[in-house]
Amino acid sequence: MSAELQKIEGSAIPPEELEAFTAKLVAALKTVYDPEIPVDVYELGLIYKVDVADNKDVSVDMTLTAPGCPVAVEMPNMVREALELVEGIGTVTVNMTFDPPWTPERMSEEARLELNMF
Repeated sequence: MSAELQKIEGSAIPPEELEAFTAKLVAALKTVYDPEIPVDVYELGLIYKVDVADNKDVSVDMTLTAPGCPVAVEMPNMVREALELVEGIGTVTVNMTFDPPWTPERMSEEARLELNMF
């Protein structure tokens, strides 16, 4: 299951440009790994939503595999720093949420293969 990537209807960003920008955001998210699991945060299903504004400010809703995760403080900063490297990006805001709680069903097929969870 992948993150919900949202764009406000009637956007000033042309669809082709938004598609390319979104691909860069996903690529950046895939560089951030949970230190305890050899899978990136995107494929793990930790990224719940990515909103892109007309000025390319980006807001991310994410979670952790467990509320008491030892990297709870560092992980949102790692996501923000990775996204800030995307060319043309505006301000990046990362919001932590535990509603709904993360479950293994949120993982992509790629993540399940990597973790031998079939």
